[in-house]
Amino acid sequence: MTLTPTLPPDVQWYTWSERPAEAVFQPLGIRIAPLLYSTRARAVSQIAPRRDPVRLGPHGLGTCRAELETELAGTRLALSLDPAGPFVQRGGWQRRKAGEWGARFWLTLAVSAEAADELRYDAAAQAVMIRCGSRWAAIVTAAPPILVSGHDSVAALAADLEANGYFSLATRAEAAPVLGLRFNLDMMPEGRWCAAVADAPGLALEQARAGLDPAPLPLPLRPRQAGAGEGGLDAIRDILGWNTVWDAANRRRYTTVSRVWNLGDYAVFANDQAYAALLAAVLDPELARENLAIALGIATPQGNLAALVSSHDAWTDRSQPPLGGLIAWMIYQRSGDRAGLAAQFGTLLRHQRWWRAMRDPQGTGLVSCGSSDVGTALYKGTHFAARNETGMDNSATHDEAQIDPATGCLATWDLGLNCAVALDAEMLGLIAAELGETAIAGEMAALAEAHRAAIRERLWDPERKIFANRHLAGGFVRALAPTAFYPLLCGAADAGQTAHLLAHLADPQLFGTPFPLPNAARSEAAYGENVYWRGRVWPNVNFLVWMGLCRAGQDEAAARLAAQSRDLFMRNWQDRVAGENFNAETGEALDQGDADPFYTWAALLPMIGVEEICGISPWEGWTLSNGAEAELGPLETPIGPAVVRREAGWLSLEGPQGAVLRTDHPGRLRQLRIGAGHLGCQVSPSQTGARLELPGVAAARLVQIRCGGAVLEPAPGGMAAVKLPPSADWQRLDIWMLPEAG
Repeated sequence: MTLTPTLPPDVQWYTWSERPAEAVFQPLGIRIAPLLYSTRARAVSQIAPRRDPVRLGPHGLGTCRAELETELAGTRLALSLDPAGPFVQRGGWQRRKAGEWGARFWLTLAVSAEAADELRYDAAAQAVMIRCGSRWAAIVTAAPPILVSGHDSVAALAADLEANGYFSLATRAEAAPVLGLRFNLDMMPEGRWCAAVADAPGLALEQARAGLDPAPLPLPLRPRQAGAGEGGLDAIRDILGWNTVWDAANRRRYTTVSRVWNLGDYAVFANDQAYAALLAAVLDPELARENLAIALGIATPQGNLAALVSSHDAWTDRSQPPLGGLIAWMIYQRSGDRAGLAAQFGTLLRHQRWWRAMRDPQGTGLVSCGSSDVGTALYKGTHFAARNETGMDNSATHDEAQIDPATGCLATWDLGLNCAVALDAEMLGLIAAELGETAIAGEMAALAEAHRAAIRERLWDPERKIFANRHLAGGFVRALAPTAFYPLLCGAADAGQTAHLLAHLADPQLFGTPFPLPNAARSEAAYGENVYWRGRVWPNVNFLVWMGLCRAGQDEAAARLAAQSRDLFMRNWQDRVAGENFNAETGEALDQGDADPFYTWAALLPMIGVEEICGISPWEGWTLSNGAEAELGPLETPIGPAVVRREAGWLSLEGPQGAVLRTDHPGRLRQLRIGAGHLGCQVSPSQTGARLELPGVAAARLVQIRCGGAVLEPAPGGMAAVKLPPSADWQRLDIWMLPEAG
């Protein structure tokens, strides 16, 4: 055995390849790929989304349980994968619609193994047997194949079908690099298979047969979010599940930007990879750690995170807005992984310092985007490369900017980029303080405050009463973008500026479109172009603006944007489309030919709805919010996997060991911390007061309850509970308890 990647056991079988219906046992390179052949079309489908119609259904995260539908020449099939254990994988198919006589439509399971010393079909056992060193795999089917053929590759199998059809017996074989187990949809409109890996051939065969007997039905994935925000957490799971693939060049799993669209064998964009980590942290902490490590692993010797590293090119001359500090801090607040945070800190700090050293050549305190004279990347030294650093490649906000050949920087201060750099400094200050790096914490906090002041004073256009890009020579750039609201995110906007921003947010001539937020003001010509960053809605922008509204205490505006973002996402998700971007007038994701239909950061839109119920705020810590009836989870929280319920006015939290708290408080809990002997949080204002219960704690264990500075008596009864008094302000609540007996 030569292939020994480190993977959790439950995902050693997974949908790793570019063919989503293909099950791959990565340690041995075993592949089971369904191929379809239509006599009517005389064509083969390898069920690859870039070439074939594929509807990606539910997909487990941390397990190879998946469903999809595909179509060829009018015949529609459903395919499924369902594990029976870490080393046992099942699959199946079911015809949903016939486009021709089933005897003329064939499904072939192409079986191969990169590390095989032996791969043969045992006719007596009616099984494919694979030996890889001392390890064996067996693949059995519910009904024997009509024919077993042998080929040098999957491409050769496809070519044989297209050239010779299904009547040819010329390729019949019992041993070959690729075996084709052939079935037709007249005799087998439904079919099942099972594969097992073990250290003895008889044991592998026994376990594979057991996976088919009794005939298993794929279990539907348990809903993760019902009621308010229904389907949001499920969508995050499915998008991450399908877009997590195998990077053979670097021998690692990672969540790609899109299974459908990619650059070469792999492609890592600094911010896209960090967003993938943020999303994974809600469901799979290990995948989150891996994605963030990959995002930070593209750091250059100069200090920046490369904008892109792929199998074709490395954009080391430029970066992307520094959001790594924000995401690392949010993941730490959820996971408590201090060692991981410490490991990430040095790279993040170097990246912050690189921005100030390399993108502020005049020492103004504000940065410009640019392209440094390093590396050999495509576009290096051009206007196009420089504007890549904003992440908004063709935005009209760059149209007026000129590049300075002496510095490689555009002669404008980019608003969004400056807000990101200021926010990054703030986050690094929080991280440094958490890690005990007092001097660095003070340095970063001071940089953040100075940067906020510069944004507030110099990037505010007093005539239009909005934040905007500005020429170094003085005037403001005419074109606007939703980065106008990013000063809310980094804390730069004062109260008066915030009031104006809220008006602009709703203005139908600016950003108050049917589906906000467009990446160009509605009154501008770029909006009508509806091409990429010229007028379309971007999930990452909506997410950051929503965070900014929350930070500014603009709860109504934040809730409105959250609802609009959910509506935008769900109207496309009903067709299993997770858009890279969307039309601001119609909400459509696929009205443009270059729009990707299954992009990872689309999950940031339903993520807003998840965060509104049970979230992690960089400033408010762990938050729980009461409201419309809902059930959310299990999802990762600071106490481990948990379920949040809102029912009949009560908000409840259940952790791995059972019920943790219940309250009928109608608002929000923030800065929530739950430990063995203490529960602490801040409670939002309430006119009526509320009851808070700790179902797993006996009243006799209570030591003291303090709320708003006053000591409270426990509520009567055998369970630990307290009656919270009404308050017009946020109240600090602390409950101390004795350790549980025994």
